[in-house]
Amino acid sequence: MWDDETWHTLATRHVKLARDAGALSELHLAVRSRILLHAHAGELAKGAALIAEAQAVADVTGSQVGPYGAVGIAAWRGREAEATELIQATMDGATSRGEGRGLTSGYAAALLYNGLGQYDKALAAAELACEYDDIGVLGWSLTELIEAACRSGQPARASDALQRLSETTRASGTDWALGTEARSRALLSEGETAESCYREAIERLGRTRMRPAVARAHLLYGEWLRRENRRRDARAPLRTAYDMLSAMGAEALAERARRELLATGDSVRKRTVQAVSELTAQEAHIARLAVDGRTNVEIGAQLYLSVRTVEWHLSKVYTKLGVGSRRELRRALASLGQADPQA
Repeated sequence: MWDDETWHTLATRHVKLARDAGALSELHLAVRSRILLHAHAGELAKGAALIAEAQAVADVTGSQVGPYGAVGIAAWRGREAEATELIQATMDGATSRGEGRGLTSGYAAALLYNGLGQYDKALAAAELACEYDDIGVLGWSLTELIEAACRSGQPARASDALQRLSETTRASGTDWALGTEARSRALLSEGETAESCYREAIERLGRTRMRPAVARAHLLYGEWLRRENRRRDARAPLRTAYDMLSAMGAEALAERARRELLATGDSVRKRTVQAVSELTAQEAHIARLAVDGRTNVEIGAQLYLSVRTVEWHLSKVYTKLGVGSRRELRRALASLGQADPQA
């Protein structure tokens, strides 16, 4: 429904109710939804931290449902080898179980390949996902299809997809919906119409929780400006896109923005990997729970770990971040923009 605020409210409440009730089978579903929300909000570190909890619950309950949240995080991060392996494994597992939801992996693959600039692959993956309108990702898949088709020189396929997309976005009417439509329409437009659409997309998406969406709008606008030989004008939106995408860990899209910046004649350095990325997903999750004031016993109960195992993970976190207490841990995570422990 393109309603980011309600998604946030419901996903947060879903996780809380499932945890409070000790409803493990429901908690697995709730956490997966929350992971996907984190991914679309550009909170990739938070989403990755929850993957460990989702796996712990799956192990306890014996759930065979695919790790769709983890697939979404991998696609947004844009690490090709890691993401393609996970996407394929998820698709294979879903196929063997007859789980139609596995087709959402086509959306994740389209997102990955658009980020990498492999538009033919992105188009094929998006078209697979768009064959079905009842798996929950049609709107997102159509958006990826439009970008891939335009970049592949196939505007007719993009135009058909835009018509399908607008049926959902205009029915919704949210800034997320209409901003996404404007971004997609800009790709199929020229001159002042294209520029107006890009600006509308940036304005509308900037009012939502979906930071990757607004970053990609800046990226596409900057790419368009450069191709219009307005290289000086292109630098500001490309710089914004690069800074936003780098900060959230969307590596492939950030690299795409960096290459575009270089093509304008601007200079830009690759960002160094922050220390928090050296933490495993489980270590990052435990660190945030500790900063939130949870005791080792409470952390262990939530993640189905022994207290000794929690202590061992925290000791590794302290070593990697160079801290010696929970107070220092909070400061270390805050300095990296990772201190908010909310799931």
